[in-house]
Amino acid sequence: MTEETKTNFIHDIIEADLASGKRTEIVTRFPPEPNGYLHIGHAKAICLDFGTAEKYNGRCNLRFDDTNPDAEDEEYVQAIQDDIKWLGFDWGENRYWASNYFEQMHGYAVALIKKGKAYVCQLPQADFKEYRGAPTEPGKEPPGRKHSVEENLALFEQMKNGTFEDGACVLRARIDMASPNLHLRDPALYRIKRAHHHNTGDTWCIYPMYDFAHCIEDSLEGVTHSMCTLEFEVHRPLYDWILNELNIFHPQQIEFSRLNLTYTVMSKRKLLELVNENLVNGWDDPRMPTLCGMRRRGFTAAAIRNFCGILGVTKVESISEIELFESLVRDDLNETSFRAMAVIDPIKVVLENYPADLTEEFELPNHPKKEELGIRTVPFSRELWIERSDYIDVPPNNKFKGFFVGREVRLRGAYLATCTAVEKDSDGNVIQIQCDLDLDSKGGNGLDGRKVKGTIHWVSALHAVDAEIRNYDRLFTEENPLADKDADFKEFINSAALEITTAKLESGLAKSKPSDRFQFERIGYFCADLDHTEATPIFNRTLTLRAPRK
Repeated sequence: MTEETKTNFIHDIIEADLASGKRTEIVTRFPPEPNGYLHIGHAKAICLDFGTAEKYNGRCNLRFDDTNPDAEDEEYVQAIQDDIKWLGFDWGENRYWASNYFEQMHGYAVALIKKGKAYVCQLPQADFKEYRGAPTEPGKEPPGRKHSVEENLALFEQMKNGTFEDGACVLRARIDMASPNLHLRDPALYRIKRAHHHNTGDTWCIYPMYDFAHCIEDSLEGVTHSMCTLEFEVHRPLYDWILNELNIFHPQQIEFSRLNLTYTVMSKRKLLELVNENLVNGWDDPRMPTLCGMRRRGFTAAAIRNFCGILGVTKVESISEIELFESLVRDDLNETSFRAMAVIDPIKVVLENYPADLTEEFELPNHPKKEELGIRTVPFSRELWIERSDYIDVPPNNKFKGFFVGREVRLRGAYLATCTAVEKDSDGNVIQIQCDLDLDSKGGNGLDGRKVKGTIHWVSALHAVDAEIRNYDRLFTEENPLADKDADFKEFINSAALEITTAKLESGLAKSKPSDRFQFERIGYFCADLDHTEATPIFNRTLTLRAPRK
């Protein structure tokens, strides 16, 4: 089944609406609050919102829910747009702001007051919980609930004009203080907040609450199907109540389970804690589950979209294993990454029978199975770097494919070489290996019919590029860092999630650009960091070639 033909319970609802004539056009929306960077959990909503619109030839609005000026910033606005486009989606001309509707929302609030469905409550904030009651007990009627329409209109106008201090009063819906749904016990619709707004400046000192604003925004934009995660299911009766009382266009809110991932937290508030406490190096730290962090680490948009598609859309809350996600990333990188040779833990090899003043160049494929990706030229000289693990004094078994004295090994794409001797320091550590080349085996690609036990990668010592390698691992040591409600999730941060080393790289890698991805042969997948330059090469390890054993 292709992405275009995949269906889910939300699509079943949409198709029934189209078939019955209830809807003739499909309009969805992705409504982020610009108070942080998007993470992989948001990717599921993005794929669903934009993907559904694409499937039914509709449109998806990007709407910034900017109703809380204290936490919002233009930096987040730009980052959100960058992330959506990186995932492969575009809102075209359909970008909106909740703040653009503030005048209309104020008018709707006045309309509810005039209907006797809203009132100004001056109950101290500390007493709200007591008056609201418990799920099994009714709440108490707040003072002001019996104010006349005229009194409430006057008080709300005073709120708007700045007569009251922040927190002195709120506008509340008059619904039912005994409702079993706590969200219907006269919820707040407007609060006083003297804060400069990035879009409206200092025009307003009252701001609508999310539950009041969201349904009105959906209605004004003609959204037909408003898709939310499951925590908003208990808010839906309020969504419906507001639209019904205002008698305006009524979208359908549908809830689905959010994306949860092991060894990760999916909360902008908690991610912000990590940033503010300098436990990570910003929102785009490659250890973070943010989309910009994943992009910097080298994860691909295609793998993220594929992951969201495989998980599907249901109403069942679950936590997905990060191993599944990483396997999809590996599959994509295996197909798309250029190959290169890099030596992470170098030991020198001296080719005794190779001229000291000679440099040859060998052509190696950029991908073993994709000729269209071309070839690269790699220099070869008398002294090479190889991985320390590719030499051993005494092999433990016949599966070892590297050097030991007397062993012939193929140097990738170059020659066959036989280890003749090693040099060790006073502690017995090997510091250099001597080899002789079979000079008739030039090309070293195995087409000569010679069979040897192993093939290893190498880098010319004369031409090697010294690079900083940032080895990234999972940010947390626990599968669910939030499982223990009494513990601070930050206690489970993996101290080994970032290890920095140096490496010897083939010379062409210095000319790579930030975000270029490679498979360092036999080692793993790496991505040139945003700070990478030819003078200071920096590569982030995206993933090892294979999943670590548990």
